[in-house]
Amino acid sequence: MRIDRLFQIVYILLGKKSVTAKMLSERFEVSQRTIYRDIDILSQCGVPLYTTKGRGGGIALLENFVLDKSTMTEQEQNQILVALQSLPKGGKENVKHTLEKYSSFFQKSYENWIQVDFSQWGKEREAIFEILKKAIIEKKVISFIYYNSNGEKTKRKVEPYQLWFKSRNWYVKAYCREKKDLRVFKVSRIRELEVTEEYFDIEWQCKEKNVNCEMPKTITILLEIDNRVAYRVYDEFAIEQIHKNEKGNFDVEWSCIENDWVYDYILSWGEYAVVKEPLFVKEKVQYKIKNMIKKYNI
Repeated sequence: MRIDRLFQIVYILLGKKSVTAKMLSERFEVSQRTIYRDIDILSQCGVPLYTTKGRGGGIALLENFVLDKSTMTEQEQNQILVALQSLPKGGKENVKHTLEKYSSFFQKSYENWIQVDFSQWGKEREAIFEILKKAIIEKKVISFIYYNSNGEKTKRKVEPYQLWFKSRNWYVKAYCREKKDLRVFKVSRIRELEVTEEYFDIEWQCKEKNVNCEMPKTITILLEIDNRVAYRVYDEFAIEQIHKNEKGNFDVEWSCIENDWVYDYILSWGEYAVVKEPLFVKEKVQYKIKNMIKKYNI
């Protein structure tokens, strides 16, 4: 786990004059390339590290560096403990030992104030989550079979950069090499996931591939939903999105990325919802309804 490894690297260097990347890679069972990335992160965070080449060279701290908890505010110390506490909730890794160690270091106790349960995923889904998390952290290209909302099967090779939880579903945001653009993939539709040995660089990707590193723009849809399904409205939308109109129904403002799933979701409301804005979304829903009617030979 990176946060624990970063702390441990600093502690090792505090106790030794110099260590090699090879020694650290063997100690933490990661590649030397990963160790050098960790060193870069520590340097960017203000830890005064330097490296020397040749015989007797290695990675070292400036002699006057001291890891002093007094340099951190009370809030910063608590934020570190909260961050550590939340880490195991996303997968199988157990950071209890790490949490206890740094709680002791800061001379603090911690409260189990949050619990997130992903047990409904099952073992297979948890394995996918762990693989994706590792690939994102280590910046490794992944490949997988993907089924879109129409059940079409494609082989994808992507550069993942974020796991995203939205509307009760997990997604992975990634640069798709096939489409040469940023895409959002629903985790539940991913099969045969593999992590390659190829690394990628997001900054290089944005510059060289001329890619906009922001997610696709969202659209805002205004739905009028019948008050007979109020239970579903309050289950699926935030209070701020819901407004009662003069007819006693609900006007709901919904921001989303336009895709096939959005239209399937609108149709899932059946006769109880109608699109008021924008016009192109309303027309597309009408088109889909007409095609549905044709299938029934009406």
